[in-house]
Amino acid sequence: MMRKWNFYTSNEIKPQGWLKRQLEIQLAGLSGNLDKIWPDVRDSMWIGGNREGWERVPYWLDGFIPLAYLLEDADAIARAKKYIDAIVERQAEDGWICPCAPEERAKYDTWAVQLIAKVLTVYYDCSRDERIPTVVYRILRNYYELLQNKTIELFGWAKFRWFECCIAIDFAYRHFPEEWLRKLAGILKAQGADYREFTDTWKRPLNKWTFHTHIVNLGMMLKSEAVSADLLGDEYRDDAEALYRVLKDHNGTPVETFTGDECLSGLSPIQGTELCSVVELMYSYEHLFAKTGDDKWAERLEVAAFNALPATISEDMWTHQYVQMSNQIACQKFPGRSLFRTNTEEAHLFGLEPHFGCCTSNFNQGWPKLTLASFMHNNDTVISAVPVPSTLTTDGYTVSLETNYPFENRLTYHIEAARDMTLRVRIPSFAKNVAVDGVAAEAVAISVKGGEIHTVTVTFDTEAHFEARPHGLHVVKCGSLLFSLPIAYEKEMFEYERNGTPRKFPYCDYELTPKSPWAFGFADNALTVERHPVAATPFSESEPPVTVTANLQPIDWGLEDGFETVCAKIPESRIATAEKEAMVLIPYGCAKLRMTELPFVE
Repeated sequence: MMRKWNFYTSNEIKPQGWLKRQLEIQLAGLSGNLDKIWPDVRDSMWIGGNREGWERVPYWLDGFIPLAYLLEDADAIARAKKYIDAIVERQAEDGWICPCAPEERAKYDTWAVQLIAKVLTVYYDCSRDERIPTVVYRILRNYYELLQNKTIELFGWAKFRWFECCIAIDFAYRHFPEEWLRKLAGILKAQGADYREFTDTWKRPLNKWTFHTHIVNLGMMLKSEAVSADLLGDEYRDDAEALYRVLKDHNGTPVETFTGDECLSGLSPIQGTELCSVVELMYSYEHLFAKTGDDKWAERLEVAAFNALPATISEDMWTHQYVQMSNQIACQKFPGRSLFRTNTEEAHLFGLEPHFGCCTSNFNQGWPKLTLASFMHNNDTVISAVPVPSTLTTDGYTVSLETNYPFENRLTYHIEAARDMTLRVRIPSFAKNVAVDGVAAEAVAISVKGGEIHTVTVTFDTEAHFEARPHGLHVVKCGSLLFSLPIAYEKEMFEYERNGTPRKFPYCDYELTPKSPWAFGFADNALTVERHPVAATPFSESEPPVTVTANLQPIDWGLEDGFETVCAKIPESRIATAEKEAMVLIPYGCAKLRMTELPFVE
């Protein structure tokens, strides 16, 4: 696959600083324990059990494998290997690998075939297990023959996610350059959905569930051309930008995601965004930046990663929401009908599997794959694509980045080169007064000769500012961070069992009931930024690493019609009811209850 930039593996990149701590929290939480406590992973048909035998184990492994190897945790690596061994051992003689009887294949949604093949490539990149290329080859050869012979055909999720298989096809083609692999990509595209046909249906919300407006499908879809064009012999046209623009204009959120609960839900700050879509959007942004080298994709990745991802997962990473809202004044089960278009009344609670369990297993890929996107390369040119604290070690050089970005704007690179190399640093578009070792610079490219050791510090400024949102509302941003007014809350725990799956502390359900006022508007344009030490929990609600003080005034905002725990989509009044008060805003990713999109008072 021809890319501007290529990915490194978990053997070459290691997290440092706050990023390493975030991954350690993830391993100690739900991600690192699903195989112990969740029947759909612990007792899955993938390993000979009787529980779910489709997407949940592959989803979990997709994040758990790189998490284990990035942290070099021997126990987690052994548990990942146990699952991979069990899956590989059950591969049928003809190559079929999913837990499905031969006579059931025609009715089995082969999205799971596409997903497990991709996951095995992730495992190979981490483990270098020499069994894996042949296993993937046999999966794809079987898939090709079944599709070509019309024994099976794409339907359901496989039809709308066909391009995901191209990651495994590209992997197999690099090991076994046989023409039938390209033909398989062509068959998948021919039978798969063409999202360009559906853009008109994205322009207004539909109160019905469809594959082509499903938010997770759309998050995956953005990278479809990037991962398939070379295999298909197509010229790359950057369809992703045009598709992104339609989604952004009609369903965009202020954190580079789209509303979807579960399907596209318009521009309302009280509609939800599914967690699966956040991590899939991040993965698409990573591939789009790698393919094109266009900085816009890396910048969008940052905003989603540093805001939407931590916002919808508890600080200890034991619980998560199915959907998050920009203006989220409570996380309490709706007593009547659901606010969400196709989600249940509990989709916004923090729990083990609120509404549906896909996010329980799929959110795991977010932080590990972001780490793997921190550095990329083109031969001996390395780019610091997402400047998070991490170390790159290859045969020819070591590059270590010491930073608290995005909470601070200082990047210190330590470079030891055994051969000539160049380090490029992607500078965000919002950066001002960029300097390298104190000298003003417009771009950062550092050439290092073999045998040299360099330390280079890049600094820049970011300014807090207002950004307009639909309906006459505004948000506060500073760099890639969005800021919200936090709402104090009382947390109530619920332990119970449903469908044979216990919710037991710490992976039980929680309702969050607001205990502080939330109905405010901005009084003026004054914004003051304060930076603080990064706590042991990087996205801490009580110890936020950055704050912005703004002047707010209370207004009569009102509640959404028919709901007592949801603010109105648009304020009923923008007239101030009291004097202005200086109030502290915290990063969106730190706030579990929050008001983010606010009006200016009249």
